[in-house]
Amino acid sequence: MLDGEYTSVFHGRSLEFDDLRPYVAGDEIKDIDWKATARLNALQTRRYVASRKHTIVLVVDTGRNMAALAASGETKRDLAVLAAGTASYIATRHGDLVALVAGDADGTTFLKPESTLGHLERMLQVIHSRTTLQSATSGLERQLSFVGRGFRRGRILIVVADDRELDEREQKLLRRLNVRHEILWMTIGDADLVRKSWVTSGMRDVESDVDLPEFVRNDPRVRAEFAASVVAREQRSEELFESLAISSKRVTSEADVVSGFFHLLESHRHARR
Repeated sequence: MLDGEYTSVFHGRSLEFDDLRPYVAGDEIKDIDWKATARLNALQTRRYVASRKHTIVLVVDTGRNMAALAASGETKRDLAVLAAGTASYIATRHGDLVALVAGDADGTTFLKPESTLGHLERMLQVIHSRTTLQSATSGLERQLSFVGRGFRRGRILIVVADDRELDEREQKLLRRLNVRHEILWMTIGDADLVRKSWVTSGMRDVESDVDLPEFVRNDPRVRAEFAASVVAREQRSEELFESLAISSKRVTSEADVVSGFFHLLESHRHARR
């Protein structure tokens, strides 16, 4: 389904027929060759010569916040690696070039666009090795600025970011990039630090390196205020992305990543119509 959706979103249909292949969920219905389907007794899709190739730029937050737990109890780093790997693999399958811009508030790592599985592995290794509890805090301003300086022509930006609100400077950069590039945004959801099942577990905030006392996390008033603040923050973020017509999705577990990426592609396809 991802394969078909990616093709329908980013690879325009040229008039030059290439060949037939078995139908894949997500393919355009109008591309089905009904005569060939009847002859072979299986759905067949017409494939056309791609009109152009693309450069995908992965922008990945590797600040130490991403080394913390996600809502599922898995590390956000693992979710980020899976998200980046899924997007890169699909793009590479279509012959598109993929570049990586990864970093934190202290610096940025850049890998030039390539289209090989070896390059994909190098990108994932960079994301994994840079995302540690010793990393600097998140600083998407650096990464967004790098993209703005380095990519003048329109690119497809797939951002994998921490679950936090963008500050004014980051929002300004995002608006500027959105004029020139196509942007898909995946947020890796934070753990619920006051979840009842974790109340008796030791919990430390990775950004401030401060322990969160059990009596605070067990206070019903704190729990209620925390839950309300999370909802309000998510709402503000959704409103920002909607105002810019940027497809966004918040994922909270590895099980959500592939379906989340499909949601991004589907939302982006509808937004472009």
